[in-house]
Amino acid sequence: MSFEGFTSEPECSCRSPRNAEADREIDPTDPADLRALTERIDEELLGGPSSYTINDIARQVGMTREEAENYWRWLGLPERHPGEYHYADSDIYSMHEICLLASSEHLDDAAMRTLVRSFGHTMERLATWQVEAIIEHHARLYGLDDVSARLSAADTIPHLAGLLTRQLNHVWRRQLAAVTKRLTVEAIQANGASEDARAMPLQRAVGFADVVGFTKRSRLMPPEELAGYIQDFENSARDLIAEKGGRVIKSIGDEVMFVADNVTAGAEIALAFADPATLGGRFPVRVGMVWCRVLTRLGDIYGPGVNLASRLTELGDPGEVTVDAITAEILASSSRYQLDEKPEVEVQGVGMVSTAVLTRASAANRAIPSVPSVRAAASVVQATSPFPPGGPRIQPARVSEVGAPVAVSPLAVPAVAVPTVAAA
Repeated sequence: MSFEGFTSEPECSCRSPRNAEADREIDPTDPADLRALTERIDEELLGGPSSYTINDIARQVGMTREEAENYWRWLGLPERHPGEYHYADSDIYSMHEICLLASSEHLDDAAMRTLVRSFGHTMERLATWQVEAIIEHHARLYGLDDVSARLSAADTIPHLAGLLTRQLNHVWRRQLAAVTKRLTVEAIQANGASEDARAMPLQRAVGFADVVGFTKRSRLMPPEELAGYIQDFENSARDLIAEKGGRVIKSIGDEVMFVADNVTAGAEIALAFADPATLGGRFPVRVGMVWCRVLTRLGDIYGPGVNLASRLTELGDPGEVTVDAITAEILASSSRYQLDEKPEVEVQGVGMVSTAVLTRASAANRAIPSVPSVRAAASVVQATSPFPPGGPRIQPARVSEVGAPVAVSPLAVPAVAVPTVAAA
């Protein structure tokens, strides 16, 4: 991606947020109310309606579509269908500004990617991440040692603060808009939730992806190589999760925790991690995933299912995705997947657990697999599922006219990240 000589102004006018309508009660079952709420979110948080496709903003900013999609993915936001009107004037202006920064500071791809990704990460790590990006860039650009690169960065960073602050403000509003829009879906889900006051409020696919043998491997690596290995894994993991429609909750060295709003997206993320080709063969990964109810607080998620997903990860071999009986029961209704039962095992802090290994069904064998102990868990599934007896069926996710998902099925398929599946 080249930004040398980037000076042209974008063909858009960024509007200030408009006044919201008078407060009134929102009916979560009324599509018109949900549509109005989504439009108001765009107006108030993004400064205007979503009027552009990814091709529109790429053309107006002067990028290729691939470059624009890379920028969006680096923010940690799910990619959209190329024909979907999902982007606002403020997106164009923000992307244009970041291109001006790259041109004026002669940033290479690595520095650009690090800066943009840092905006989409957590506020806690923001300052350190951006400073380190400039240091590394100066070291490469000017051939400086670490101390000299830090001094050079210290001299450069202050005059970038204003522009970086504006970038931060825009990305924060984008993330806030995405979270707020999800509230409309969560309100619908809550209508079919258990009336048990102790039940966790939200249903999510929760997964952990762990690099096998990392501790032993890290002892043999010099510090610079180890740092590069960890950063490469985190970058690859974040891109993969964003592409498949999930979200990163946190990463700790050799492990990343992710969530998805439906079990199919979670399964696609897990299977992509388990496929050695996805991560270039450098990272032998095992994954544990559970469809469960969770509580969200302080940017993290909590609940018994979260602990179970973490424990399941430890049970798998490299390239394996391990799921619990309830998750296996739901996924078994799709001819896309195969579930192979594993012996019941005692899990620390949980007790005896029935598990299965998730893989893609071969083209020659698309029949729904027989998983006896999983089928025996059907009564448990019905107690936590919005579906009637007989179990869920794979269906394409329904999307409202303004792009807000309205399906409540745990098997709902994101419009772009996961291909549409015929009913099993």
